[in-house]
Amino acid sequence: MRSVQVSEPKGPLEVVERDIPEPGAAQVRIKVQACGICHSDSLMKEGLFPGIQYPRVPGHEIAGVIDTVGKDVTEWKTGHRVAVGWHGGHCGHCESCRRGDFVTCSYAQIPGFTYDGGYAEYMIAPTEALASIPDELSATEAAPLMCAGITTYNALRNSGARVGDVVAILGIGGLGHLGIQFAAKMGFKTVAIARGKDKEELVKKLGARYYIDSKSQNPVEELVKLGGAKIILGTVPSGKAMSAVLGGLAINGKLIMIGASDEPLEVSPIFFLSGRRSVAGWPAGTSIDSQDTLSFSVLSGVRPMNEIFPLEQATEAYDLMMSGKARFRAVLTTGH
Repeated sequence: MRSVQVSEPKGPLEVVERDIPEPGAAQVRIKVQACGICHSDSLMKEGLFPGIQYPRVPGHEIAGVIDTVGKDVTEWKTGHRVAVGWHGGHCGHCESCRRGDFVTCSYAQIPGFTYDGGYAEYMIAPTEALASIPDELSATEAAPLMCAGITTYNALRNSGARVGDVVAILGIGGLGHLGIQFAAKMGFKTVAIARGKDKEELVKKLGARYYIDSKSQNPVEELVKLGGAKIILGTVPSGKAMSAVLGGLAINGKLIMIGASDEPLEVSPIFFLSGRRSVAGWPAGTSIDSQDTLSFSVLSGVRPMNEIFPLEQATEAYDLMMSGKARFRAVLTTGH
C-alpha cells in the first residue's frame, strides 16, 4: 500500500510502500478514503509529542470503509463507513494523562501519535475509536469533523452558553469557519472576529450575525456594544490575539481556547475577579463525541470547506496548512 510517513523527528513527509497491516482481535482495518491535515500533526512531525515511536504515519482526521475485522469484533462489519479521530488522552484518570504524557496514558488512542494514522491507503484502528459516518456525509466532508469539527462543536456545546447569548468566534480559519457554523446553528448570537473587510460576506454566509474587522475596529469596544460576549471561542494560534479581546467578555463570560499557542495570555487578575470571568481550554473528545458531531452536522447542515489533495501531494498540502493559507481544511484522498 501507499503510505506517507515521518521517519524521525523533524523529518520530511515521505511517500513509501508498506505491507497492508492486519488487525488484532479487537481491531478493524480501514480502507482510508480521506484524511484531514491538522495543525496538531506538526507535534508529531517536529518531535514535540513525547514517546512517539518512529517511523510514524500521521493523520487523525480519518474517514473510510472497514475492510477487515478482528476475530473478536462483533459490533462492526466489513463495509461499514467509519471515521476515526483524536480519541482519549484528556480524561485525567491516570498519572500519565495528568502530566500530559498521552502516549503512555492507558486511555489514549491517538492515530498518528500512539499508532499509525490516516496518511495511508489502509490503517488499523481499535473499535473504541470508531464513529459511524452518516449517509449524508461524503468521506471528505466527514474527515475534518474528526478534529476541527469535534473540537469546535464540543467546546461550544459544553460552554454553558444558551440560545440567544452572544458568542464570538475569534479567527475564521480551519477551526473558526466551523465554529461560526456550529454557533449559529446552536442558536447563539454569533459574532465573527477577523482581520480585513473582505471576510465579511463569507462569515455572514456561514451564519454570523455580526462581523468585527479587527483591522479597522476595536473588537473589545464592539463586543461591549453588544452587551459583552458570554463566550469567546479562541481558534487562532496566538495568545496575543486572544489577550487582545478578553476585555469584550461579559460578566460571567468565558474565553475558551482551542487554538494552540506558546504565547502567554496577558491580563490582570483584577479583570477576572471583578467580573467573575474565566479562561478554559478544550481538547477534542471521545468517539461518542465524534458521533455526536457527525450527527449534528447532518441535522444542521454544517460542512467543512476543504481543499482536496491526492495522497502523493501530502507535503504540499501540509505546507499549505502550516502557512495558514488553506481555505479552510486540507484533505488527502487515496482514490478508494
